[in-house]
Amino acid sequence: MAKQRVFSGIQPSGVPTLGNYLGAIRNWVPMQDQYDTIYCVVDLHAITVWQDPKELTAQSREMAAALLACGLDPERCILFLQSHVHAHARLAWIFNCVARLGWLNRMTQFKDKAGKNQEASSAGLYVYPNLMAADILAYHASRVPVGDDQRQHLELANDIAQKFNHDYATDFFPTIEPHIMGVAARVMSLRDGTKKMSKSDPSDQSRINLTDDADTISLKIRRAKTDPEPLPSEAAGLEGRPEARNLVGILAAITDTTPDAILRDHGGQGFGTFKSALADALVAHLSPIASDMRRLLADPGAVDALLRRGADRARAIADPIVDRAHEIVGFLPPR
Repeated sequence: MAKQRVFSGIQPSGVPTLGNYLGAIRNWVPMQDQYDTIYCVVDLHAITVWQDPKELTAQSREMAAALLACGLDPERCILFLQSHVHAHARLAWIFNCVARLGWLNRMTQFKDKAGKNQEASSAGLYVYPNLMAADILAYHASRVPVGDDQRQHLELANDIAQKFNHDYATDFFPTIEPHIMGVAARVMSLRDGTKKMSKSDPSDQSRINLTDDADTISLKIRRAKTDPEPLPSEAAGLEGRPEARNLVGILAAITDTTPDAILRDHGGQGFGTFKSALADALVAHLSPIASDMRRLLADPGAVDALLRRGADRARAIADPIVDRAHEIVGFLPPR
Protein backbone atom coordinates (compact mmCIF):
# COMPACT_ATOMS: atom_id res chain seq x y z
CA MET A 1 0.00 0.00 0.00
CA ALA A 2 1.31 3.47 -0.88
CA LYS A 3 2.47 5.63 1.99
CA GLN A 4 0.41 8.66 2.97
CA ARG A 5 1.95 11.89 1.70
CA VAL A 6 2.98 14.50 4.27
CA PHE A 7 3.78 18.14 3.49
CA SER A 8 5.26 20.69 5.85
CA GLY A 9 7.01 24.02 5.43
CA ILE A 10 9.12 26.38 7.50
CA GLN A 11 9.94 30.04 6.95
CA PRO A 12 13.55 31.12 6.31
CA SER A 13 13.53 33.54 9.22
CA GLY A 14 17.01 33.05 10.64
CA VAL A 15 18.75 30.27 12.54
CA PRO A 16 16.15 27.91 14.02
CA THR A 17 15.71 28.00 17.77
CA LEU A 18 15.41 25.14 20.22
CA GLY A 19 11.66 25.81 20.04
CA ASN A 20 11.62 25.29 16.26
CA TYR A 21 13.66 22.13 16.68
CA LEU A 22 11.69 20.47 19.49
CA GLY A 23 8.33 21.78 18.34
CA ALA A 24 8.59 20.83 14.67
CA ILE A 25 11.86 19.93 12.98
CA ARG A 26 12.80 16.99 15.18
CA ASN A 27 9.37 15.45 14.63
CA TRP A 28 9.90 15.58 10.86
CA VAL A 29 12.91 13.23 10.97
CA PRO A 30 11.19 9.91 11.87
CA MET A 31 8.33 10.76 9.52
CA GLN A 32 10.72 10.22 6.59
CA ASP A 33 10.43 6.47 7.11
CA GLN A 34 6.71 6.40 7.93
CA TYR A 35 5.36 8.60 5.14
CA ASP A 36 6.07 10.02 1.68
CA THR A 37 7.50 13.29 3.02
CA ILE A 38 7.83 16.66 1.29
CA TYR A 39 9.50 19.50 3.21
CA CYS A 40 9.73 23.06 1.96
CA VAL A 41 11.51 26.28 2.93
CA VAL A 42 8.62 28.67 2.31
CA ASP A 43 10.32 31.76 0.91
CA LEU A 44 7.12 32.90 -0.87
CA HIS A 45 5.42 33.11 2.51
CA ALA A 46 8.41 35.02 3.87
CA ILE A 47 7.89 38.01 1.56
CA THR A 48 4.35 38.63 2.83
CA VAL A 49 6.32 41.02 5.05
CA TRP A 50 9.28 42.94 3.64
CA GLN A 51 12.59 41.06 3.50
CA ASP A 52 16.05 42.31 2.72
CA PRO A 53 16.87 40.40 -0.50
CA LYS A 54 20.41 39.45 0.51
CA GLU A 55 19.25 38.30 3.93
CA LEU A 56 16.42 36.27 2.41
CA THR A 57 18.89 34.47 0.13
CA ALA A 58 21.26 33.74 3.01
CA GLN A 59 18.53 32.71 5.43
CA SER A 60 16.89 30.38 2.90
CA ARG A 61 20.17 28.53 2.43
CA GLU A 62 20.80 28.63 6.19
CA MET A 63 17.41 27.08 6.96
CA ALA A 64 17.98 24.33 4.42
CA ALA A 65 21.36 23.58 6.03
CA ALA A 66 19.73 23.49 9.46
CA LEU A 67 17.10 21.01 8.30
CA LEU A 68 19.77 18.76 6.83
CA ALA A 69 21.89 19.01 9.97
CA CYS A 70 18.89 18.07 12.10
CA GLY A 71 18.45 14.83 10.19
CA LEU A 72 16.43 15.40 7.03
CA ASP A 73 17.86 13.11 4.35
CA PRO A 74 17.33 14.13 0.70
CA GLU A 75 17.35 10.43 -0.19
CA ARG A 76 14.40 9.77 2.15
CA CYS A 77 12.42 12.99 1.68
CA ILE A 78 12.01 15.86 -0.78
CA LEU A 79 13.51 19.17 0.39
CA PHE A 80 13.30 22.34 -1.72
CA LEU A 81 12.62 26.07 -1.85
CA GLN A 82 8.98 27.04 -2.40
CA SER A 83 9.83 29.68 -5.01
CA HIS A 84 11.54 27.03 -7.17
CA VAL A 85 8.25 25.19 -7.76
CA HIS A 86 5.81 27.47 -9.60
CA ALA A 87 2.87 25.13 -8.97
CA HIS A 88 2.48 26.71 -5.52
CA ALA A 89 1.77 30.17 -6.91
CA ARG A 90 -0.34 28.82 -9.80
CA LEU A 91 -2.66 26.93 -7.47
CA ALA A 92 -2.70 29.74 -4.91
CA TRP A 93 -4.29 32.08 -7.45
CA ILE A 94 -7.10 29.61 -8.07
CA PHE A 95 -7.58 29.29 -4.31
CA ASN A 96 -7.65 33.10 -3.99
CA CYS A 97 -10.72 32.90 -6.21
CA VAL A 98 -12.28 29.98 -4.32
CA ALA A 99 -11.76 31.20 -0.73
CA ARG A 100 -14.33 33.64 0.66
CA LEU A 101 -13.47 36.96 2.30
CA GLY A 102 -15.50 35.98 5.34
CA TRP A 103 -13.27 32.95 5.86
CA LEU A 104 -10.10 35.04 5.68
CA ASN A 105 -11.56 37.68 8.01
CA ARG A 106 -11.77 35.04 10.71
CA MET A 107 -8.07 34.14 10.52
CA THR A 108 -6.61 35.12 13.87
CA GLN A 109 -2.98 34.94 12.71
CA PHE A 110 -3.50 37.81 10.26
CA LYS A 111 -4.94 39.93 13.07
CA ASP A 112 -2.03 39.02 15.33
CA LYS A 113 0.65 39.76 12.73
CA ALA A 114 -0.94 42.88 11.27
CA GLY A 115 -1.86 44.33 14.65
CA LYS A 116 -3.60 47.69 14.68
CA ASN A 117 -2.20 48.73 11.31
CA GLN A 118 -4.04 46.20 9.13
CA GLU A 119 -4.62 48.73 6.33
CA ALA A 120 -0.86 48.98 5.80
CA SER A 121 -0.35 45.19 5.63
CA SER A 122 0.36 43.48 2.33
CA ALA A 123 -2.38 41.69 0.44
CA GLY A 124 -0.03 38.71 0.51
CA LEU A 125 -0.21 38.55 4.30
CA TYR A 126 -4.00 38.57 4.10
CA VAL A 127 -4.19 35.69 1.60
CA TYR A 128 -1.29 33.80 3.23
CA PRO A 129 -3.66 30.93 4.25
CA ASN A 130 -4.67 30.40 0.61
CA LEU A 131 -1.03 29.90 -0.37
CA MET A 132 -0.62 27.52 2.56
CA ALA A 133 -3.57 25.50 1.25
CA ALA A 134 -1.94 25.45 -2.20
CA ASP A 135 1.36 24.28 -0.69
CA ILE A 136 -0.36 21.20 0.69
CA LEU A 137 -2.89 20.43 -2.01
CA ALA A 138 -0.49 20.87 -4.93
CA TYR A 139 0.89 17.50 -3.79
CA HIS A 140 -2.44 15.95 -2.76
CA ALA A 141 -0.87 15.62 0.68
CA SER A 142 -3.24 14.09 3.19
CA ARG A 143 -1.34 14.79 6.43
CA VAL A 144 0.31 17.93 7.77
CA PRO A 145 2.29 18.27 11.01
CA VAL A 146 0.73 21.20 12.84
CA GLY A 147 0.95 23.02 16.13
CA ASP A 148 -2.00 24.72 17.77
CA ASP A 149 -1.28 28.00 15.96
CA GLN A 150 -1.76 26.38 12.54
CA ARG A 151 -4.96 24.41 13.14
CA GLN A 152 -7.16 27.24 11.88
CA HIS A 153 -5.20 27.45 8.63
CA LEU A 154 -5.55 23.71 8.12
CA GLU A 155 -9.31 23.94 8.63
CA LEU A 156 -9.41 26.70 6.01
CA ALA A 157 -7.38 24.55 3.59
CA ASN A 158 -10.02 21.83 3.92
CA ASP A 159 -12.80 24.39 3.40
CA ILE A 160 -11.09 25.55 0.21
CA ALA A 161 -10.62 21.99 -1.05
CA GLN A 162 -14.26 21.12 -0.33
CA LYS A 163 -15.56 24.26 -2.02
CA PHE A 164 -13.39 23.64 -5.10
CA ASN A 165 -14.69 20.08 -5.27
CA HIS A 166 -18.28 21.26 -4.85
CA ASP A 167 -18.06 24.17 -7.31
CA TYR A 168 -16.55 22.00 -10.03
CA ALA A 169 -18.48 18.80 -9.26
CA THR A 170 -15.36 16.76 -8.60
CA ASP A 171 -13.59 14.94 -5.79
CA PHE A 172 -10.17 16.09 -6.96
CA PHE A 173 -8.68 17.46 -3.73
CA PRO A 174 -8.39 15.19 -0.67
CA THR A 175 -9.23 15.93 2.95
CA ILE A 176 -6.16 16.91 4.98
CA GLU A 177 -5.65 15.38 8.41
CA PRO A 178 -3.53 17.08 11.10
CA HIS A 179 -0.49 15.18 12.32
CA ILE A 180 -0.35 16.24 15.96
CA MET A 181 3.07 17.09 17.33
CA GLY A 182 4.52 15.25 20.30
CA VAL A 183 6.22 16.30 23.54
CA ALA A 184 7.37 19.92 23.98
CA ALA A 185 5.48 21.26 20.98
CA ARG A 186 5.63 24.66 22.68
CA VAL A 187 9.00 25.67 24.09
CA MET A 188 8.76 28.91 25.98
CA SER A 189 11.10 31.89 26.39
CA LEU A 190 13.98 31.52 28.84
CA ARG A 191 13.16 35.02 30.12
CA ASP A 192 9.36 34.67 30.39
CA GLY A 193 7.75 31.26 30.70
CA THR A 194 4.39 32.59 29.52
CA LYS A 195 5.70 33.54 26.06
CA LYS A 196 6.73 31.23 23.24
CA MET A 197 10.46 31.04 22.43
CA SER A 198 10.85 33.23 19.36
CA LYS A 199 13.52 34.51 16.98
CA SER A 200 11.73 37.87 17.01
CA ASP A 201 12.34 38.45 20.72
CA PRO A 202 14.83 41.34 21.01
CA SER A 203 16.78 39.48 23.70
CA ASP A 204 19.04 36.70 22.44
CA GLN A 205 19.07 35.45 26.05
CA SER A 206 15.42 34.40 25.62
CA ARG A 207 16.25 31.53 23.26
CA ILE A 208 18.69 28.78 22.39
CA ASN A 209 19.79 28.97 18.76
CA LEU A 210 20.86 25.78 17.01
CA THR A 211 24.20 27.43 16.21
CA ASP A 212 24.96 28.43 19.82
CA ASP A 213 28.22 26.96 21.12
CA ALA A 214 28.56 25.07 24.39
CA ASP A 215 29.59 28.12 26.45
CA THR A 216 26.69 30.19 25.09
CA ILE A 217 24.16 27.46 25.81
CA SER A 218 25.46 27.00 29.37
CA LEU A 219 25.39 30.74 30.04
CA LYS A 220 21.85 31.16 28.70
CA ILE A 221 20.57 28.27 30.82
CA ARG A 222 22.30 29.62 33.95
CA ARG A 223 20.64 32.99 33.32
CA ALA A 224 17.22 31.51 32.53
CA LYS A 225 14.46 32.88 34.74
CA THR A 226 13.27 30.60 37.53
CA ASP A 227 11.51 30.92 40.88
CA PRO A 228 12.92 30.47 44.40
CA GLU A 229 11.19 27.15 45.16
CA PRO A 230 12.91 23.77 44.69
CA LEU A 231 11.69 21.46 41.96
CA PRO A 232 8.65 19.33 42.88
CA SER A 233 8.64 15.53 42.75
CA GLU A 234 5.86 15.27 40.16
CA ALA A 235 4.58 17.31 37.23
CA ALA A 236 1.40 18.43 39.05
CA GLY A 237 3.66 20.51 41.30
CA LEU A 238 4.66 22.70 38.35
CA GLU A 239 1.20 24.30 38.23
CA GLY A 240 1.55 28.08 38.36
CA ARG A 241 5.32 27.89 37.79
CA PRO A 242 5.72 28.58 34.04
CA GLU A 243 9.50 28.95 34.02
CA ALA A 244 10.05 25.75 35.99
CA ARG A 245 7.57 23.91 33.77
CA ASN A 246 9.39 25.14 30.67
CA LEU A 247 12.86 24.03 31.78
CA VAL A 248 11.61 20.63 32.94
CA GLY A 249 9.76 20.21 29.64
CA ILE A 250 12.89 21.07 27.66
CA LEU A 251 14.99 18.49 29.51
CA ALA A 252 12.25 15.88 29.10
CA ALA A 253 12.06 16.53 25.36
CA ILE A 254 15.79 16.66 24.69
CA THR A 255 16.29 13.34 26.57
CA ASP A 256 13.17 11.65 25.12
CA THR A 257 11.50 11.14 28.48
CA THR A 258 8.63 12.71 30.46
CA PRO A 259 8.41 15.57 32.96
CA ASP A 260 7.44 13.10 35.69
CA ALA A 261 10.56 11.03 34.98
CA ILE A 262 12.73 14.15 35.10
CA LEU A 263 11.20 15.19 38.41
CA ARG A 264 11.73 11.74 39.92
CA ASP A 265 15.44 12.34 39.35
CA HIS A 266 15.57 16.04 40.21
CA GLY A 267 12.65 16.65 42.59
CA GLY A 268 13.69 18.55 45.71
CA GLN A 269 16.76 20.04 44.02
CA GLY A 270 17.40 23.72 43.58
CA PHE A 271 17.72 25.10 40.09
CA GLY A 272 21.51 25.38 40.20
CA THR A 273 22.06 21.62 39.99
CA PHE A 274 19.14 21.12 37.63
CA LYS A 275 20.32 23.83 35.22
CA SER A 276 23.75 22.23 35.03
CA ALA A 277 22.16 18.91 34.00
CA LEU A 278 19.94 20.70 31.46
CA ALA A 279 22.86 22.60 29.93
CA ASP A 280 24.93 19.40 29.63
CA ALA A 281 22.05 17.59 27.90
CA LEU A 282 21.49 20.46 25.47
CA VAL A 283 25.17 20.77 24.59
CA ALA A 284 25.47 17.02 23.99
CA HIS A 285 22.42 17.00 21.73
CA LEU A 286 22.86 20.27 19.83
CA SER A 287 26.65 20.44 19.29
CA PRO A 288 26.63 17.87 16.44
CA ILE A 289 23.84 19.83 14.73
CA ALA A 290 25.78 23.11 14.93
CA SER A 291 28.92 21.39 13.64
CA ASP A 292 27.06 19.86 10.69
CA MET A 293 25.47 23.22 9.86
CA ARG A 294 28.90 24.84 9.70
CA ARG A 295 30.14 22.06 7.42
CA LEU A 296 27.18 22.43 5.05
CA LEU A 297 27.34 26.23 4.89
CA ALA A 298 31.04 26.08 4.08
CA ASP A 299 29.96 24.71 0.68
CA PRO A 300 26.87 26.76 -0.31
CA GLY A 301 27.01 25.51 -3.90
CA ALA A 302 26.41 21.96 -2.70
CA VAL A 303 23.40 23.06 -0.62
CA ASP A 304 21.97 24.96 -3.60
CA ALA A 305 22.44 21.94 -5.88
CA LEU A 306 20.65 19.71 -3.39
CA LEU A 307 17.74 22.16 -3.23
CA ARG A 308 17.52 22.26 -7.03
CA ARG A 309 17.35 18.47 -7.16
CA GLY A 310 14.62 18.55 -4.55
CA ALA A 311 12.68 21.10 -6.61
CA ASP A 312 12.92 18.87 -9.68
CA ARG A 313 11.38 16.01 -7.70
CA ALA A 314 8.70 18.28 -6.23
CA ARG A 315 7.75 19.63 -9.66
CA ALA A 316 7.35 16.08 -10.97
CA ILE A 317 4.58 15.59 -8.40
CA ALA A 318 2.97 19.02 -8.25
CA ASP A 319 2.92 20.09 -11.91
CA PRO A 320 0.56 17.32 -13.13
CA ILE A 321 -1.78 17.93 -10.18
CA VAL A 322 -1.95 21.66 -10.77
CA ASP A 323 -2.21 21.18 -14.54
CA ARG A 324 -5.29 19.05 -13.88
CA ALA A 325 -6.71 21.72 -11.55
CA HIS A 326 -6.29 24.22 -14.41
CA GLU A 327 -8.20 21.90 -16.73
CA ILE A 328 -11.00 21.48 -14.18
CA VAL A 329 -11.32 25.27 -13.85
CA GLY A 330 -11.48 25.57 -17.64
CA PHE A 331 -8.12 27.09 -18.55
CA LEU A 332 -6.88 26.30 -22.03
CA PRO A 333 -3.69 24.23 -22.02
CA PRO A 334 -0.58 26.36 -22.79
CA ARG A 335 0.39 24.04 -25.65
